[in-house]
Amino acid sequence: MTGTTGRVALVTGASGGIGATTARLLAVRGMRVVVNYLRSAAAAEEVVAGIEAAGCQAMAVQADVREEAAVERMAEQVRAAWGGIDVLVHNALVPYAVKSFQDMTWEELGGKLDAEMHAAFAVTKAVLPHMTEQGWGRIVYLGTGLSRRPREGMVALGTAKAALEGLARYLAQELGPMGITVNVVAPGAVEDTRMAGVIDDAVKQRQVAATPLGRLARPADVAQAIAFYADEDNSFMTGTTAVVNGGMAMY
Repeated sequence: MTGTTGRVALVTGASGGIGATTARLLAVRGMRVVVNYLRSAAAAEEVVAGIEAAGCQAMAVQADVREEAAVERMAEQVRAAWGGIDVLVHNALVPYAVKSFQDMTWEELGGKLDAEMHAAFAVTKAVLPHMTEQGWGRIVYLGTGLSRRPREGMVALGTAKAALEGLARYLAQELGPMGITVNVVAPGAVEDTRMAGVIDDAVKQRQVAATPLGRLARPADVAQAIAFYADEDNSFMTGTTAVVNGGMAMY
């Protein structure tokens, strides 16, 4: 892809998994990448070092995306160094309870909903002034196939990400006239991520068996879809959800 050189991309939760893979890919494609992390400073610096070793630009910035003041400090730090943020990839995974609805408290379900939406709200609010001022922006939220394909124990995550998809469509409508696209990438189960650790082998094998491509997604599969939405040339897709699950969505 072309035309992305010099754009500044913020990837939240980018110290590992899908976030780190996406940060590396966007950097290779010419963007200056902000590697956001919560606690994993060493891992985030390792991602930055790898990007810089490839001749690209990156910086690691700590912020809890659930806290508006922390997000604003992060945005200010980026503005001081590189100007505004042109591309937002909101990937940070807010913790959630894995249990049935019957065993769940409102604090667990409502808390996940609140934290999920608050994080998306905070990071989006922080990047919008620059995007609207320049009349160009790309916002990509990480969703999940669990929003539409329920699985046992995943009610908190699936419901919160369904709300995030709803927000994305409303923002796509509101921000489209300003040259800003808003899309969602919704992976199925992905290898080598924290979420993969909550899936037992039997469930994993059933998922692989139900997938025409015969495997789970890899972080790189998801990163490619994100990079597509983030690209300068992809100017006429907004309010959409890319389902990255190897064809399982057909069933």
